[in-house]
Amino acid sequence: MKNIFPYNNIQPSIDPSAFVAHTAIISGDVSIGKNSGIWYGCVLRGDVTKITIGENTNIQDNCVLHGTRPNHAQNKTGSEGAPVIVGSNVTIGHNAIIHACVIEDYAFVGMGAIIMDLARVEKFGMLAAGAMLTPGRVVKSRQIWAGNPAKYFRDMTKEEIDYIQISADNYAQLAREYKLVGIR
Repeated sequence: MKNIFPYNNIQPSIDPSAFVAHTAIISGDVSIGKNSGIWYGCVLRGDVTKITIGENTNIQDNCVLHGTRPNHAQNKTGSEGAPVIVGSNVTIGHNAIIHACVIEDYAFVGMGAIIMDLARVEKFGMLAAGAMLTPGRVVKSRQIWAGNPAKYFRDMTKEEIDYIQISADNYAQLAREYKLVGIR
């Protein structure tokens, strides 16, 4: 596929059950797990360090994922750089920018959110739509952070926590349907 290509002789690794839309661009050191969906217009550029996407995760339309190169003086990334690590059962909403950060299993990132270098969204954490999580900040488990710059907003309700799995499952099902009928 022309939209999936190696960089520096490193080929992306994409589980056969994953859905990758034909307008997504995936290059270099990128790994995508089972039943995940990479939707239209996404760019996952694993050219300066790796990008890892877990299972049953959805990266919605027009998201950009990229890391920071090793030994970056400003961000103090060390010899491995700052990769993008996205866990399993994660939802990343449309138009999000995910840069050199960690998003743990069962996290939720709202539409248009920005996560910057060395930041983290913990398991069952939520970053609200339009929020900007600045470098090194951490959204704690079962918290919602919102705003620009993002700050603690409130604790999540049980319904919001439960919705994270529902969202992941809904998008995994949608990805399976697209693959079944041959839509790319």
